[in-house]
Amino acid sequence: MSFTVAIVGRPNVGKSTLFNRLVGKKLALVDDTPGVTRDRRPGDAKLIDLRFTIIDTAGLEEAGPETLEGRMRAQTEAAIGEADLTLFVVDAKSGLTPLDQSFGDMLRRRGKPVVLVANKSEARGSDGGFYDAFTLGLGEPCPISAEHGQGMIDLRDAIVAAIGEDVAFPEEIDEPETNVDIPRLDGDDEMEDDEPAYDDSKPLRVAIVGRPNAGKSTLINRFLGEDRLLTGPEAGITRDSISVEWEWRGRTVKMFDTAGMRRKAKVQEKLEKLSVADALRSIRFAETVIIVFDATIPFEKQDLQIVDLVLREGRAAVLAFNKWDMIEEPQAVLADLREKTERLLPQARGIRAVPISGETGYGLDKLMQSVIDTDRVWNKRISTARLNRWLESQTVQHPPPAVSGRRLKLKYMTQVKSRPPAFMISCTRPDALPESYVRYLTNGLRADFDMPGVPIRIHFKAADNPFEGRKRKR
Repeated sequence: MSFTVAIVGRPNVGKSTLFNRLVGKKLALVDDTPGVTRDRRPGDAKLIDLRFTIIDTAGLEEAGPETLEGRMRAQTEAAIGEADLTLFVVDAKSGLTPLDQSFGDMLRRRGKPVVLVANKSEARGSDGGFYDAFTLGLGEPCPISAEHGQGMIDLRDAIVAAIGEDVAFPEEIDEPETNVDIPRLDGDDEMEDDEPAYDDSKPLRVAIVGRPNAGKSTLINRFLGEDRLLTGPEAGITRDSISVEWEWRGRTVKMFDTAGMRRKAKVQEKLEKLSVADALRSIRFAETVIIVFDATIPFEKQDLQIVDLVLREGRAAVLAFNKWDMIEEPQAVLADLREKTERLLPQARGIRAVPISGETGYGLDKLMQSVIDTDRVWNKRISTARLNRWLESQTVQHPPPAVSGRRLKLKYMTQVKSRPPAFMISCTRPDALPESYVRYLTNGLRADFDMPGVPIRIHFKAADNPFEGRKRKR
């Protein structure tokens, strides 16, 4: 992207609506309640022929630095310092307020380019607020409607005039193409490997989930080494799912911070429902999910439901017992947690669990190594020959049970996909195979092919009868 733009303004003037309009997706949560956005969220924006990075920010409020509003303001000021241009959004419908005046003075003192945006200009009676915006001393306001997409051409012209055409339209340098696919010639006698090697250079997508106030945002801030996400003692601070990128031992990691997930019966407000839905989308988009437990009160019913949800979505899961610095007898507690993990999570036998402290940084390298190891298992592929040899040994050791006096036969097995590992077994009467025997095969796959902690799916298919449909000869 050529340059960075921050959207600022007091609460409920339409900053997140404008952000969604510019990125072309409903990424940021939007609601009539003031103060929905709390963290700063980046996105790739497109406005006519402009391409740039846009940052959505929390509403500017005057408050002490120790309060939640004060910490939100610090996040917004960090976004302004990072950006090349600021879009200062005011509400033309309701007019200017003393907050708008004070924040206009702050932006003027910073000396960076500012575009004054009068949002909600389509509303009846908005002319008064539009003309009042001239008193801010930030130039002519640009009237738009973020909700209806009006005034976007004028906004584009105002951005180009403020930042300059040389920054808005940088010259693109044609780079030589280095990654060229070479076609395979006939006669090559190299055979494709049936078990491809794990690619440890590709970027990794990781979601952080858990109950409210488990320490998810603090954990990501410790990984990044900066206060990138809003944290504090209050439960439920995070609302949007925010993605951040960083590198761990040379590998790019895209990490998603999500809102705390309470029990469904307690989620009543519309805003919290939107936050939980955003967290669920992040789980589906991620590859590996770190489920953060509060080590002081682990294995609440909601913790177990979150783990079950992640595994049913087919994601690779790693448990992180946070706040380990608050544990007085770590060895005894660790032994108890291991026993409870095996007993309470039988559907994820062998799942990796790591004690950590997001506050002090204890155990974070071990946690990331567990994430890499779990992702390696999640991507694992096993050759058909090895699977059929294994299936034969399993059926010899423990044959399938007879149902209604007829023995079930397992004939053939192959892996149909990875991420997560899924297998297909051709057999007779698949609907009659008991669930206990399916668990026996699943546990055998985990043990014999070293696949702990990831969901394993086995599908059964009836073998095709070549004589089916033919008329019987008399």
